Amino acid sequence: MIFELFSRARHAAATPVLLGGMLLAGFSAGGFFNLALAQDAAYALKGKVVRVADGDTLTLLAGRDRHRVRLASIDAPETGSGRLRPGQPYGQAARKALADLVAGRTLTLKCYEQDRYGRDICDVPLPGGGTANRVMVETGMAWANLQGAGKYLRDETLPGLERQARGRRLGLWRQPDAVAPWDWRWQCWDALENGRPAPIC
Repeated sequence: MIFELFSRARHAAATPVLLGGMLLAGFSAGGFFNLALAQDAAYALKGKVVRVADGDTLTLLAGRDRHRVRLASIDAPETGSGRLRPGQPYGQAARKALADLVAGRTLTLKCYEQDRYGRDICDVPLPGGGTANRVMVETGMAWANLQGAGKYLRDETLPGLERQARGRRLGLWRQPDAVAPWDWRWQCWDALENGRPAPIC
């Protein structure tokens, strides 16, 4: 398996190696190896999904390493944590929907980068075709991530899938005034944490 090769070599010098037409790039300081495909600089992570934290975050056990994975291009309703970070409507439903798709499965993820929290940003292909990312949006369990003028959007099909789910009033779109998670985090969480009025939550 690709990841077994990474695990055996992870403490070697960080020297790029061409393997079967693909670039194997090691990052010893970061504690992981990635497979950078020549065309799009993506890397693969293969392992078993051992935890689903919410509708867009999971934990992948790859060899002996646990990777926190954030699904690329989507943003799901927040599940919340504590009094100052309440959850959104459909937060738990979105978590369950993602768990039903991926929990306990061994999958090969297509990843692009790590974010500032050390999470791998990935597409999650499903055995029957398509990705968990797309299913979450097309069933109304997540938004296409259009914050920052779409700078986090890697799958250009997602806004169209979101429009279809919204038109059919699926999932979270049953709410008349669904609040995007990036607005919730600012207008609710940040407001509560800093003593500002937070009527949104």
